[in-house]
Amino acid sequence: MSETRSDGELLRAVAADADRGAFEELYRRYAPWLTARLRGRCADPGVVDDVVQETFLAIWRGKARYHQDIDVAGWLWRIGSRRLIDALRGDGARGRLRQALARLRHRDEASAEERVLAGVEHGDLAGALVRLSPELRAVLQATVIDGLTTREAAVLLGIPPGTVKTRAMRARKQLREALA
Repeated sequence: MSETRSDGELLRAVAADADRGAFEELYRRYAPWLTARLRGRCADPGVVDDVVQETFLAIWRGKARYHQDIDVAGWLWRIGSRRLIDALRGDGARGRLRQALARLRHRDEASAEERVLAGVEHGDLAGALVRLSPELRAVLQATVIDGLTTREAAVLLGIPPGTVKTRAMRARKQLREALA
């Protein structure tokens, strides 16, 4: 009788030894779940299948780093959902932001974008964002950070566009109050 390895053991084996068996077990364990979850966010099964493949390819190639103290399913969901956003947007907004930041890095003073991004990670804004409900944070992630339109965010999050607008308005109000 074979012993079932934990998710962490599988990921360590993939990262350290490029263990194909561990990778295949991880894929069998999580690919159906990730596919079902992404299909709830995107109606195009071809896009979803590509995103699932890209998610696991990132793990195999070591581009996605797993830390033991986080939930594997949540970690996979974050990778997959961000890749779905990239697929839906054609990497447009994110690619433009990366190019702009790369150009700005050659300047001596920090740009407004760099100061905002630093504030998101290390400032009062980070604490205010953590205090938002997951639903409000998801809307801000989709519309502000990922640059999706209201309609695109609605498709991604599986909610009506009016709900996206309402949640965005509530999130902005709560952030203003928290940062005042």
